[in-house]
Amino acid sequence: MIQANSLTVQAAHRDILKDISFKLPTGAFLAIIGPNGGGKSTLVRALLGLQKHKGTVQFGTAESGAGKGSNRRVPIGYVPQIKTLDRSFPALTEELVATALKKRWPWTIDSACRTIVRDALRSVSAEHLIGEPIRNLSGGELQRVYLARAMISTPPYLFLDEPAAGVDVAGTADMLECVEQFRREHGATIVMVTHDWDVAMHHASHALVLNKEVISFGPAHDAVSEDAIRKAFGHVGHAHGVFGGGHHHD
Repeated sequence: MIQANSLTVQAAHRDILKDISFKLPTGAFLAIIGPNGGGKSTLVRALLGLQKHKGTVQFGTAESGAGKGSNRRVPIGYVPQIKTLDRSFPALTEELVATALKKRWPWTIDSACRTIVRDALRSVSAEHLIGEPIRNLSGGELQRVYLARAMISTPPYLFLDEPAAGVDVAGTADMLECVEQFRREHGATIVMVTHDWDVAMHHASHALVLNKEVISFGPAHDAVSEDAIRKAFGHVGHAHGVFGGGHHHD
């Protein structure tokens, strides 16, 4: 269970997020959608305790107060939108994945750790990338490696910020299947930021439509409505296909 209570983030005396409250049941798959600048990534960072905020966040029975860096000591897998690793750094794929186990850069990887890393990469159909320098990976391959890194310890919570960025349609479908399989097998709660309304409608169990404040929240097919999309984005746009194809671009 994830519960946000009056979560507010401010910068330069302006609200980046305002009074965000919702309760997500355990094992749910939440899609967070909204316009650019609407606060989606900021919300994820606030939920994770990486962003200074007012209000509280509760994971299961553990509650954190306001502020940056509140540590709930809850295992969480995280695939950030912006990768901070320098692609020119002479690192191998398995070394990046192993950092989730070592909590530092693994200058050596023992056989037990290597087996766990191999299994994690296999779970995202990326075992063939073992031994490959990070600088040689495509955007889609790098996303798979980060996904393996996030899932390696089978955390009860998995956060993904725009995981389809730089990934083609087929790669996105494969990635979603990996995430859904992880959820089915481990009962994990998934939180994913996405621009794809169709993904929210057809893959997520719940959706949060966001534009600095909660526009709608609930079961995906209820929350991702024409009215909610119009309030968040100011138009329905290409989402007309999602709503049955009977609508036109504004």
